[in-house]
Amino acid sequence: MSKPGQRVLSSLRQMILSGELKAGERIAEIPTAEALGVSRTPIRIAFRTLEQEGLLIKLERRGYRVREVTNDEVCDSVEVRGVLEGLAARQAAEKGVTEKQKQELQTCLELGGSLFAKGYVTEEDLETYHDLNKRFHSLIIEASNNSTIAAALNRNEHMPFASVSSLAIDRHDLPREYRRFNFAHMQHHAAFDAITHGQGARAEAIMREHANATLRYTDLFCAQPTDKNIIRVIGGAD
Repeated sequence: MSKPGQRVLSSLRQMILSGELKAGERIAEIPTAEALGVSRTPIRIAFRTLEQEGLLIKLERRGYRVREVTNDEVCDSVEVRGVLEGLAARQAAEKGVTEKQKQELQTCLELGGSLFAKGYVTEEDLETYHDLNKRFHSLIIEASNNSTIAAALNRNEHMPFASVSSLAIDRHDLPREYRRFNFAHMQHHAAFDAITHGQGARAEAIMREHANATLRYTDLFCAQPTDKNIIRVIGGAD
């Protein structure tokens, strides 16, 4: 997906999470494109992606409806991802990563570190980090040499915010986003250290914690508490 397309997708996720687009509300391409100041093409692609992620429901007639996402639903799907990615990290540590995989993981860490070194982030920085984050996670899955894990993760990604690609950015509070993503990046360093030193149990624990960090540590990142029934935290930080 192009950078502008990714930005549209991220904006719509945030609008759903913040309640700006309410559960049950009908949305259509033309008014959404006009509101975001883009053409219909990225809106169309974003709607399809959000439907696959379980955030929108396609209507029989034109348009989509915003799906209600409960806290339990998000927690369950993220928990499953943590288990699967934790297993992948443990197996990668036990089997050993190739020199090429190690170098690529290290490159992700170095590039990510350069984004956070200045003490703040821009929207463009976070869009770049999205790609680095996705690559870092895919390398760990690849290093596990376990195709069943990849298949299970692919199925789980159709649940709300279960995908590592489910990035939403609060453009109104970039200082908070800096803390959130920098924290996730530090966890990447810890996971890399455990994997490359063959510490399977430690690698597994770190990746499981990494998947749950955004949900469990909401108060570290969010000024407002979450609603009791509907999740308001931002998924995909890890």
